[in-house]
Amino acid sequence: MATQAVPQPVVAPERPDKPSRTLLIGLSLGYFMVLLDMTIVSVALPAISRYLHVGMSGLQWVTNGYTITFAALLLTAGWLSDRFGGRRTFLTGLVAFGVLSGVSALATNLSTLVVLRLALGIAGALLLPASLAIITNVYTVPAERARAVGSWAAITGAALAAGPVVGGVLTETVGWRAIFLINVPLALVSFAITAKLAPETARKQRSGLDLPGQVTGVVALAALVYALIEGPDKGWGSTGVVIAFALAVVAAAVFLGAEKRAGDAAMLPLRMFRNKSFSAALVAGLLANFGLSGLLFVLSLYFQDGRNYSSIAAGLAFLPLTLPTAFNPIFTGRLVGRIGSRRPATIGFVLMAVGALVQAPFTDNSGLGLAATIVGLLAFGFGVSFALPALVAGVAGTVPTELAGIGAGTLNSARQVGASLGVAILGVILNLASSSAAGTEQALIVGGVALLVGAVISATGLRSKSPAA
Repeated sequence: MATQAVPQPVVAPERPDKPSRTLLIGLSLGYFMVLLDMTIVSVALPAISRYLHVGMSGLQWVTNGYTITFAALLLTAGWLSDRFGGRRTFLTGLVAFGVLSGVSALATNLSTLVVLRLALGIAGALLLPASLAIITNVYTVPAERARAVGSWAAITGAALAAGPVVGGVLTETVGWRAIFLINVPLALVSFAITAKLAPETARKQRSGLDLPGQVTGVVALAALVYALIEGPDKGWGSTGVVIAFALAVVAAAVFLGAEKRAGDAAMLPLRMFRNKSFSAALVAGLLANFGLSGLLFVLSLYFQDGRNYSSIAAGLAFLPLTLPTAFNPIFTGRLVGRIGSRRPATIGFVLMAVGALVQAPFTDNSGLGLAATIVGLLAFGFGVSFALPALVAGVAGTVPTELAGIGAGTLNSARQVGASLGVAILGVILNLASSSAAGTEQALIVGGVALLVGAVISATGLRSKSPAA
């Protein structure tokens, strides 16, 4: 009689080394540093203006020098990360960012500082896709990967919240140069962690770099921003400004032609735009950062020049805007998972528009003006924390899996293009106004109207169903 085999309990194989949380901290520090640099500069602008003796256009270049190259090179940075490995690309970006930040603190004239800001944008572009590539490679379990990416993405809110406050404290106590020096220890810590713990990611045999698309994309954006910034001072009909506008149009047309011919090998495959929701999310993302960066630029100057706030007080004045971005995106993420991206994004844009418009009539130092500022910035902050996570989810659910990285990079690029245009266009309004108060009021109205357009686009163009569905 054969003996019946006794079933043995199934023992799951031991899992290999669990991904290090220290590595996630190191990667997130690099991302934090990149985002911090976008907001920390805003509060220091009046101090930079006084020290370097520059006007409005100079301050616009200090802000936009970083975002122009960051926006234009994000997709190329993703290609480099795939081609040469995420670890190598990330470490290269860290070294460049740390060194350039230290040198930026030594700048003695506007031209040097702007060139360094342009170079910093290139280094920052290397860090974002490379850090995400390493996380994707290290966290192989889907649930853990989702949590890791969520923690990494939450840095956005923390950097936005920290930027104006840290910038104000450093500018007031140490001087404006400290807003660049703070990146040096952050880069060193991130480098020490990732150099030791980050594995190299697999190198993908991708097609050659889309050089025509990259060059014409950079030229189109840079020429347009140049024309908008220099127009008020040089004259809208001046030779240089007219040539810049014409160059932007020609470069944009050549860019579209190059991307159409390149097909899926393009830096920006045009077939993604066949999806209405993808196109809507990109335009909405551009308008969101148009309003956000434009408002930070305008109010940073007004708080210090119009209301005579110190740098610290100006940084603290932004807390009603920045604090909601540190915690509300978690709720937004859950909400988008249940009802989709359309309604949260639309609500976010409406709140942002209300936040800008409610402040416009009260650009004075009265009690009513201060109350309008607090209420407006609070509404704006909740709006940002609803709109931006919803747009990220909206893009993720509209592109094919093989183009997911390009889709996310395109949204980030669109947002940074919007940031550059927001500073440029609202800066033009400030430059042409009869007074600081009048310019601030007009700029807030224009920003608010742009955000209402974003609400319409979100309501009519984004998906209503949840990504899970």
